[in-house]
Amino acid sequence: MSQSKRRARPSGPRPRARAGLVRLVVGLAGLSAVASAAGAGLAVPAQAGATPAPTPSVAAPAAPKPPNLVFVLTDDLEPSLLRYMPTVRSMQEKGASFSDYTVSDSLCCPSRTSIFTGQYPHTSGVFTNSGADGGYGAFEHHGLADQTYAVALQKAGYRTAFMGKYLNGYDPKAGDGTPGSNVPKGWDEWDVAGNGYPELGYTMNENGREVAYGQRPQAYLTDVVSTKGQNFILNASAAKQPFALEIATFAPHAPYTPAPRDAKKYKGLKAPRSKAFNEASMADKPAWIKDRKKLTKAQVTKLDTVYRKRAQSVRSVDLMLSRLRSTLRATGQLDNTYVVFSSDNGFHLGEHRLPAGKQTAYKTDLVVPLVVTGPGVKHATIGRPAQNVDLAPTFVDAAGAPALAKADGRSLLPLLRGERPKNWRAYGLVEHHGPNLDPSDPDYAGKNGANPPSYEAITNDRLTYVEYGDGEREYYDNARDPQQLDNRWKDLSATRKAELRSAVRNLRTCSGTKECATA
Repeated sequence: MSQSKRRARPSGPRPRARAGLVRLVVGLAGLSAVASAAGAGLAVPAQAGATPAPTPSVAAPAAPKPPNLVFVLTDDLEPSLLRYMPTVRSMQEKGASFSDYTVSDSLCCPSRTSIFTGQYPHTSGVFTNSGADGGYGAFEHHGLADQTYAVALQKAGYRTAFMGKYLNGYDPKAGDGTPGSNVPKGWDEWDVAGNGYPELGYTMNENGREVAYGQRPQAYLTDVVSTKGQNFILNASAAKQPFALEIATFAPHAPYTPAPRDAKKYKGLKAPRSKAFNEASMADKPAWIKDRKKLTKAQVTKLDTVYRKRAQSVRSVDLMLSRLRSTLRATGQLDNTYVVFSSDNGFHLGEHRLPAGKQTAYKTDLVVPLVVTGPGVKHATIGRPAQNVDLAPTFVDAAGAPALAKADGRSLLPLLRGERPKNWRAYGLVEHHGPNLDPSDPDYAGKNGANPPSYEAITNDRLTYVEYGDGEREYYDNARDPQQLDNRWKDLSATRKAELRSAVRNLRTCSGTKECATA
């Protein structure tokens, strides 16, 4: 074993590889102490014999504290899973939810790149999970690590942390063992796993050091980053420093591993059966999908098993959110913290005769939850089109930091505060390169999965229009046909077709917040 690879000790705050044990650094007494230190409103008695400070005639107003950020990003979560997440539903009841929030590509790495940078794929150059136009390699090649919201927040005085899943192709073992080795710019704390999809038996880069975790239930990855996230909040609060924490879970991505405590939940649960499930007729669909046979009974049974495991696996994510919020409350930080919940893309299970997967331009894969609570956030369901490219500009805006120079998205803060800004975008843009032919990619669709050719699309709650690189087109009236059963492209007038083509052309070539907002 090399000097750079270390196994955690049986005690202390770091996990034990053999037993996979992770403990919260402070107990309840310590949590109360940190709450006081973080400004829980308790008066501090003066020292005996001290000269009283003069009392000013007019008290100067206290400077507002910069707001904190806690962002939980799930992997492949579709909106139907929220019914198994009571903490997220509670956030919806108190904060803001977006009903027309879409991703720039229904694929992990390009979507996460858009989240970090606020850039569409045509700006970032990251379109896939691997190869010359994707993955961690493309992210580094294009210098995007210097252009993230984390770098901007760190420069603004924030303590930053990233935990969980980073970008496809990132290797936690590539460091040289020195503190900070293989940690991207912008992050003060870095706890990132490589192949964390099984949730057990993974290796994590902890601020440049490798730590191997075992197979015991205590090493379940979502629980590990939950504990680390709570400790980060405690330490930043004690230091009285504004903080930004992103925890990106592997759940509920395949192999859909639930926490051992949840593995027997929801017996008999079945995947949702919409009209698009095992769709009756595919004659109007493009060539890459139209000849698919209806799903067999065995395939449907498998989809039900997948959905049940996915529902089980998000329970640990919801528990993590509950514990993070409890820590924020105990430290007096909850009211001054934006808590954001979302997913990198959606997921289909049987819709349009497709087995479990993503990468399509259908709503199942593009529309994901975005739920926000925090200072000044109005309770509302927001219907204006929002996208993952808007998250980084929102985080930077909330911190009062300079805007990201190359971001295509725009801040959502005005919408969250109940304002109605002018010139808001009409559509979300989707850019996909395909088909995916890399069997080593954890998102490889395989022989029978969804694997469309390259396409660009525009979408909102009223319509979805798709331009495939092979010349085929799809158009759906989402208001009248929310299941996207009838491709109406051939029914459109020449004028309407020209308008849609122009809209796609303008968006896929736009650059910067202002231009993309009006494109």
